[in-house]
Amino acid sequence: MNPSDERGVMAYMAFKLSHAMFQRSPSELDGGQRSKLAASVQRQALIEMRVLGADEARGVHVPDVTVSDAVAQLRERYEDESAFEAALAAQGFDQAALLEALARELRVEAVLDKVSSRSASVSDLDVQLHYQLRQSDFSRPERRRVSHILITINDDYPENTRDRALDRIGAIRQRLVKKAVRFSEQAMKHSECPTAMNGGLLGEYTRGQLFPELDSVLFAMQPGELSQPVESELGFHLLRCEDVRPAGVAAFVEVAPAIRESIENRRKRLCQREWLKELLQGEAAVAA
Repeated sequence: MNPSDERGVMAYMAFKLSHAMFQRSPSELDGGQRSKLAASVQRQALIEMRVLGADEARGVHVPDVTVSDAVAQLRERYEDESAFEAALAAQGFDQAALLEALARELRVEAVLDKVSSRSASVSDLDVQLHYQLRQSDFSRPERRRVSHILITINDDYPENTRDRALDRIGAIRQRLVKKAVRFSEQAMKHSECPTAMNGGLLGEYTRGQLFPELDSVLFAMQPGELSQPVESELGFHLLRCEDVRPAGVAAFVEVAPAIRESIENRRKRLCQREWLKELLQGEAAVAA
C-alpha cells in the first residue's frame, strides 16, 4: 500500500473509531479526546496487522463485489456522487482509500469469523439450562391486541369539526352495539386511519405504547369489548380489545432460537478474544 493510501486508511479508521467512542467526527474532538482516539487508532491498526499476518489469514479472500457493495451502501446515504466525495474529503480520505480500508476491515472480519468457527457448538441442553436458570430474562408484560376506528378532527372540513366528528363516531358505535361483527366493515368504510385497509387492526401493545387516553381505556377493557368514543390529539377513536396476553414467562419454544443464537455469539466472541490475546502476547514475546 502506498503512503497516500495508508494515510487514507488511517483517516477512515480514525473517523469510524471517533464516532464509536465519542459520537462525533475527529475534527470535533478536544485535545484529551484526540489523544485517546490516536491511541485507539494505533492499537486498532496493530491488531489488524497482526490478524492479517496470522496463519489463519492464509487463503482468506474477500470478493471485490463484497467491497463494492459496502461502498455502495455508504454512498446511498448521500444525495449524489459529489456530496459523497465531499464528505470523504472532509474526513481526510477518498474513495480509493475507502475501498482499501473496507477491504482490509472485511478481511479482518473474515479471519475472525474463521477463528470463531472453532468455538464449542451449542447443545440443546445448553439452551435448556440457560432458559431454566435465567427465566426472569424472558418475562413478558401484559399485551393487548386492539383494533380501532378513527374519525379525525379538522376544522377545515365541515364533516370533521369536533362536534360533527363526535356525532359520526357515535353513530358508528350505535351500529356496532347492534351488530358487533360489522366492526371490520365499518372500519373499512369510515375509519380515517391507514389501518382501515386491515379492518382497523392496530396491532399488539404493552402499557405506555399508545396515546395515554387510548392506553388507559384499552387496559381496562375485556376481550371483545367495544369502547365509548375516546378523544386523542388525532380525533375520536372507537377501540375494540381483540385479545389479552397476560404477563408471564415466554414459553421455551418461543425463545429457544434466540437463546441458541445468543450463546453461539457469546462463545464466538470469547474464542476471538482469546485468540487475539494469544496472538498479541506471542508477538510481544518474539519482540522481547
